[in-house]
Amino acid sequence: MQANYGYQDGSGEYYITIDTDRCTGCGDCVPNCPAKLLEVGEDENDPLNDDEVASVVHALRTTLKDACARCKPLTDRPPLPCVAACPEDAITHSW
Repeated sequence: MQANYGYQDGSGEYYITIDTDRCTGCGDCVPNCPAKLLEVGEDENDPLNDDEVASVVHALRTTLKDACARCKPLTDRPPLPCVAACPEDAITHSW
């Protein structure tokens, strides 16, 4: 399942998507996010799933545009730290 965390405003859509079918809950993304946006825990989108998965901290979901800005250079974009750290390629960003 594709779990979308974030928001939309007049300037665009700002979502981090985590593929919970691919995420193993390893937590490699958590220490690699400079903004400390990610955590590992129960899958809030699938209460019947007992496996832990990564998600965006609930209180920080409306801050993604600014919080992720330092990892998103305007040109020559390397993989974002959280994306690069995920061995399962389960994390994507919408912008």
